[in-house]
Amino acid sequence: MNSNIFMFLCSSFADVAPLLEHACPMELQEKVVTFIPTASIPESYTEYVGLGREALETLGLRVELLDVAEASAEEIEASLYRGDLIYISGGNTFFLLQELKRKGADKLIQREIETGKPYIGESAGAMILAPSIEYVQLMNETQAAPELTSFAALGLIEKYPLPHYQCFPFVEIGETVLATYGGRLSLVPITNHQAIIVRGRELSIITKE
Repeated sequence: MNSNIFMFLCSSFADVAPLLEHACPMELQEKVVTFIPTASIPESYTEYVGLGREALETLGLRVELLDVAEASAEEIEASLYRGDLIYISGGNTFFLLQELKRKGADKLIQREIETGKPYIGESAGAMILAPSIEYVQLMNETQAAPELTSFAALGLIEKYPLPHYQCFPFVEIGETVLATYGGRLSLVPITNHQAIIVRGRELSIITKE
């Protein structure tokens, strides 16, 4: 795996945004971030999308929205290529993966990350980097993605992020996921105030005090 790879994976970006500024190898001021809110489409609560966008803008980034579900393949490729960073917000992980695969955006995002473009993944945006999202069934409705034929995800990390651990309203479900899959998957639980930092093959967890 390319040693230039940098990924910032979190539960709630608005809660940990200052950590990105210190961790990211790129100067953020005036850089363009391709912002993908697609996972939020099936959700009733989506306030985190606006909060995440505001947090990025506070860091000096220019946000370019890209809804993979609506954009053409050409628009998706152009936006991902044009952006200096990629951000995928939270929501339904199955719907997100379905739409990324349907438009071929999964492969494009993989390519951009592997060439060293910084990636920020919030909740669903973090979990799609695991080898599979089968474990997310306990957290998200699979019915939101009727066209998804496989749980195989982007596989850019060997671990399985478990966001919102010990945080309301996911306290019980987080423990259930850990009890159900912890014995056979390398789960990495993070709270809303933590982030997983991936540099090349190295993975670490940082916490906002």
